[in-house]
Amino acid sequence: MEIKNILVATDFSNEAYNALFYATKIFASKKCTFHIMHIYDDLNATSSSRNVLFVGKKELLKLRTTSQENLTETVHKIVLDTGNKLHKFNTISSKGTISSIISQTIDNLQIDLIVMGNKGKTGAKELFMGSNTIRIANTITQCPILAVPKEIAYRPIDELAFITDYKKGCTKNTLAMLLSIASISKAAIRVLHINEEEIMSPIQVSNKKLLKTCLVKTQHSFDDIWNYSDKANVIQDFLTQQDIKMFAMAYHRRNFFERLLYEPVVMDLSIYSTIPFLILPIQD
Repeated sequence: MEIKNILVATDFSNEAYNALFYATKIFASKKCTFHIMHIYDDLNATSSSRNVLFVGKKELLKLRTTSQENLTETVHKIVLDTGNKLHKFNTISSKGTISSIISQTIDNLQIDLIVMGNKGKTGAKELFMGSNTIRIANTITQCPILAVPKEIAYRPIDELAFITDYKKGCTKNTLAMLLSIASISKAAIRVLHINEEEIMSPIQVSNKKLLKTCLVKTQHSFDDIWNYSDKANVIQDFLTQQDIKMFAMAYHRRNFFERLLYEPVVMDLSIYSTIPFLILPIQD
């Protein structure tokens, strides 16, 4: 797929800027526009609903002005840090809730990818549970999301992992962003199959064949895990041993991805806060 418009959500933290910088490195060879978005109404999220309802016009004007000024500073900084003439930077300052504004922006600007910085300190609980990343993944169904861990240094991507149970998410439409990043980075895709049943169903067998077809032009490999004590540690070991630079899962409600996140053992993992995570909305 041709990637033209990338939406980067920011709260002006180091994590958010690092996510922006990381994205510019991935797509360094591509002509594209980065839309840097700040939603200033969310600054009041910690206040009581009563206080938020009665924010005065002066306060909202102050929030908007501060938002726009910080966005301008962010653009100046990223231009100086990257110096990439292929990249354009657009700013969006908006009042509202992050999920609704992002959803509208995806349609209006034909966004191809959402990039967000994660603030997880020790594991998936901080990274996922109640975070903006999962809030958006639960509402955005038309656009992939790249979650970049806290202040991770960019390393050239030579190994990508796709974690699947072969039940859904093996079509070319679903995998388009993963395939694009692999192509741009000249990276191999390592498929990790976590099987939850003793024997694969006909649908799983068919989806594996479909996945092989999608990967025919990409260097790839397949690994199957049949017996395991918990999925989380299996994934952690695989990502570490293969020195994976980014991993991906296909996502929709009530599927493998969601069940994985809510397993208690996942709460203690640190791997999710050290490797960029590409969330692919299922387009089967």
